Amino acid sequence: MTAPLPPFRVLRPQAIEAAVAAGAAPGGARYLAGGTDLLVNLRRGLLAPAVLIDLGGIAEFADIRCTDQRTRIGSGVTLARLATDPAVGARHPALRAAAVAVAAPGHRNLATIGGNLCADTRCIYYNQSEWWRRANGICLKSGGEICHVAPEGKRCHAAFSGDLAPALIALDAVAEIAGPGGRRRIACADLYAEDGRAHLQLGGADLITAIELPAEPVRSGYLKERVRQAFDFPLAGVAVALATETGRLSMLRVAITGTNSRPFLVENTAALLGRAVDEELLGQLDKLVQKQVRPMRTTLTPAGYRRIVAAALARRLLASLGASAAASVA
Repeated sequence: MTAPLPPFRVLRPQAIEAAVAAGAAPGGARYLAGGTDLLVNLRRGLLAPAVLIDLGGIAEFADIRCTDQRTRIGSGVTLARLATDPAVGARHPALRAAAVAVAAPGHRNLATIGGNLCADTRCIYYNQSEWWRRANGICLKSGGEICHVAPEGKRCHAAFSGDLAPALIALDAVAEIAGPGGRRRIACADLYAEDGRAHLQLGGADLITAIELPAEPVRSGYLKERVRQAFDFPLAGVAVALATETGRLSMLRVAITGTNSRPFLVENTAALLGRAVDEELLGQLDKLVQKQVRPMRTTLTPAGYRRIVAAALARRLLASLGASAAASVA
């Protein structure tokens, strides 16, 4: 059951600076792009901003520009466009695969790259109607005093479930952010913190304006596992980017979503460089992933299963990309 939308005003600025100024005004405001995450949360009573700032009129947000050095994607580019842009698909297969994996076609026609990066964390105790949450005890993320997932803990364990973030992290992408203090750049990996209540490292009025990716050729891909294969959020999602020299790994970046409160880059993969992709190496990657993912009981699927799934996806994807690299030089 969902409630009527709370009352709010809608502003439609035509420039980034005007949007940021509106976002910094007193009273509480939220940026609105496709609204596929935000509007659902409004109907469930999870948010009640006084102002929504519609970003659809800002032309800069809709640009995709490719040069020899970089790919620049405006944060308002829809996932449907991202999934079908030939230059993006050729340069960054993981990003295209991640965009295709999000929800259903109707969602992708509206959802944007910036919105997906800023999607809220999710938990079975939080993403419910207001009456359900009150009946079961308001949780830490909703303003209560206890996390139902980890009652003895002091932080929220809601999981980040966006699909684009791990692809961009694996591809070493950088986010351009506009805020009250001007514009700055930050690695996509540094956008997030391990806290389900405050997973974004952004100020209240900060706005992601664009994403930039290096144009260096790397092999990349993204795989996810979900309950409903045509629609659902990831139980675990894995992006891999790699480069090889003479059949051996010269670069490897593995990023995970769906298990922790933030998407993250798997650490210690440097130990795998200089080696061929074989069963021994895949087994070592499996162990690295299983040690670093921290799934909790935030979905109806057991946490242990999601840990195993994340490791299996990483193995499968690295094996596939490694085989493709080997075939190209055979």
